[in-house]
Amino acid sequence: MHDDVGIRATELSDEDLLREVTHLHETRHDTFLGGSAAAMTNHTDRMLELESEFARRHPESVASDDRRQREGSRLLAGQD
Repeated sequence: MHDDVGIRATELSDEDLLREVTHLHETRHDTFLGGSAAAMTNHTDRMLELESEFARRHPESVASDDRRQREGSRLLAGQD
């Protein structure tokens, strides 16, 4: 990751980390549609860094939901 994209995720408070993750998710679409290849790469690198740190700190918040998976959804719906 480039050093010029912000404070390292590991150094952010929980509040700042959540704010940064939220902001990156809000700006992803605009970066995808109008950003340069370098901007997209930087955005992706930063997003992965922040999401990984958030998941490390809050694994319960990012646990998969059976309803969001094909097999779990079918099971809950009574389908084979």
